[in-house]
Amino acid sequence: MSKKIHLTGIIDVIVYFISVGVFLISKTDIALTIWELMTVISGPIVLFVLLELSNRISCPNLNRRAMQVFMGCTCALTGAAHIVNIAVTRSLIREGVAVPLYLQIGQWPSVEMAVDYLAWGFFMGLAFICLGIPVSSTDKTTRSLKMISLINGILCLIGFIGALFINENIWYLAPIGYGFGLLILCIIRLRKD
Repeated sequence: MSKKIHLTGIIDVIVYFISVGVFLISKTDIALTIWELMTVISGPIVLFVLLELSNRISCPNLNRRAMQVFMGCTCALTGAAHIVNIAVTRSLIREGVAVPLYLQIGQWPSVEMAVDYLAWGFFMGLAFICLGIPVSSTDKTTRSLKMISLINGILCLIGFIGALFINENIWYLAPIGYGFGLLILCIIRLRKD
């Protein structure tokens, strides 16, 4: 079962980044919808990957529960931000309503972007950190998985704090953590099973 979960994680990350690329190239409404739906779907997939990973690395129960709460926040917040954008904001824009930029995803500063940054930067960062601490382990693979989780969490948090308070471009550290970092974790787990 763990192989299927990690394979699903790998496929999810690849399809997610393909959907981002397709949108950036085409700038079409359908490509944006697919990207947003992939974002909503990715939250629960990351949760399942982290749950399996927490079992593999014998994560303390308190850390596992905290990770589940933080990932629950990630899923709820990103779902709300993107579903509101798909169902309401973009529908209003198509109808000719002048929706202020501060209420649109993809704009900054924006309420919907702040909610999404909170989900994928702050809460997901904390979820990864819960898995990564304590780093100590006698098993080399477990120690590596914990260290990578810790790095992923730190990148997410730096992206979140940087985007909100310093420069929005610092945000791109977060996708390195939750995207490429998750991909690395899944690949390591597939190779070790």
